[in-house]
Amino acid sequence: MKTLTRLKGPVLGALLGALAALPIASMASSSAPAAFPEPGKMVKVIVPFVAGGGVDSAARLFAEQLRKQLGTTVIVENRVGGSGVVGGRAVLAAAPDGYTLLFSAATHVLAKQVLAHPPYDPQTDFVPVARVGEAPLMLVISPQLPHSKLGEVLAAGAKSTWTAAIPAVGAPSHLATLLLAQQGRMRLEYVPYKGTQPALVDVGGGHVDLLLDSMVSVLPLAKAGKVRPIAITSGKRSPLAPEVPTMQESGLPRFAYTSWYGLWAPKDTPADRVQRLNQASNAAVAELARSGAFASLGIDTVSESTEQFKRFIAADVAQSAALLKGAGFKPE
Repeated sequence: MKTLTRLKGPVLGALLGALAALPIASMASSSAPAAFPEPGKMVKVIVPFVAGGGVDSAARLFAEQLRKQLGTTVIVENRVGGSGVVGGRAVLAAAPDGYTLLFSAATHVLAKQVLAHPPYDPQTDFVPVARVGEAPLMLVISPQLPHSKLGEVLAAGAKSTWTAAIPAVGAPSHLATLLLAQQGRMRLEYVPYKGTQPALVDVGGGHVDLLLDSMVSVLPLAKAGKVRPIAITSGKRSPLAPEVPTMQESGLPRFAYTSWYGLWAPKDTPADRVQRLNQASNAAVAELARSGAFASLGIDTVSESTEQFKRFIAADVAQSAALLKGAGFKPE
């Protein structure tokens, strides 16, 4: 202290100021967020559906690009069961640190609407990270029916009851079929199935009249003549089947419905990590658009902020809940 007392004027003031700033600088340094992802740490993307399926295929293409954007290992792990609930629970139970994520389809957000005892609330127990893509559905009918245009199908379905295959309750195929009945004023009897393939087989065999499901899933049989394509649900025709018109072209000008895919993190994941993941996801999606990898699956890429994704989910859930209620659906 004797040394300090000998210093006067500007020199003393500068030295005291520097000493006073040292603890603050140290505290600021220690409270700064750690780099994400940390070197050597792996990101796990959980897919709640079977390997090789549509959601899994999209997830693996996305994960490869996400790896490049984050500069770390990204693996895909399938946790199958309970219409996606098993995978959802695995992510919900994970540490909210951004290293365990859920890649799923639109069905994820409807757990409260379609399950009698939902294990979580998708809108409050998960953080929306990014919506990465959407894909049209295709309406196909039995080739044994005489109709080839949507107008003919709607007219016939208004006069007598048609049967409609439902591959999964609460899935886009289910909701889009309800929307078709509502806007097309069709009289439909819904026949539940465990998956698209058995439903397609029965439509092809004439046991069920129609199916509205993922275009990529039904397109091979449509091209083979096993089922008859009528229309797709997006606002524009698909390059995978340019000869098939849209619903809007075919007499339902307000009809628009797509399946979509997104990425979620557990609740309480730090906001800065969620934003980092959103930025990396959007960059990954941009690369998938440039390469055409998503287009090969019939998926149109989507790039949104986390807030836009959150608003989209709220609107989608509201529309779906109204359709289910209007159809008298009871959670199972």
